[in-house]
Amino acid sequence: MSRRAKIAMLIVLGVVAGGLIYLRALGRRIFVETPLRVEQEARTKLSQVALQSRTGSTETVMLYFPAYEQGMLAGEARTIGWASDNVDRVREVLLALIEGSHEGHPRVVSPSATIRAVFLTPDGTAYVDLSNDALSDFAPGIESETLAIYSIVDSLAANIPAVRKVKITVQGQEVDTLDGHADLTDAFVPDPARIAKAN
Repeated sequence: MSRRAKIAMLIVLGVVAGGLIYLRALGRRIFVETPLRVEQEARTKLSQVALQSRTGSTETVMLYFPAYEQGMLAGEARTIGWASDNVDRVREVLLALIEGSHEGHPRVVSPSATIRAVFLTPDGTAYVDLSNDALSDFAPGIESETLAIYSIVDSLAANIPAVRKVKITVQGQEVDTLDGHADLTDAFVPDPARIAKAN
């Protein structure tokens, strides 16, 4: 076999190997990741419907989403089903954040996120346990991570007076940081100074 034929064969083998790797990754995305994400989004919507069907009342709440260009949180009023129990109210506010902004603000919580557990202590600490992918839709960096956290904390505290601070866990475990920046080891106290003033 000539040298030229050997080089051509190596190139063809490389292309075939690359194509097989790409097909494997594409197959995983189509047949594994997409159905899982769709299922998680459906579960979130069902949770929201179940919570709303238990209560006939609605309430206009103020949700806070990042406004990265200002380095602040932007308020967005939303009418949602409102439970009589504070723990269910925490869930309702979180589900509204998962749904995302209706006014084009960046997403804080992934649409495939699952609220695994919520607990409110007598001293006003809300423990919020989220799935692994919950806090994955923010831009990397300390400022964006901090705004993502305070979006949750300030949204809960603004609408549920019993919530004085928020402790976020992931998959039932304490985590040190979101993506290597914002410290999650302690509970967060609401910070109204991060909220942009309405024009």
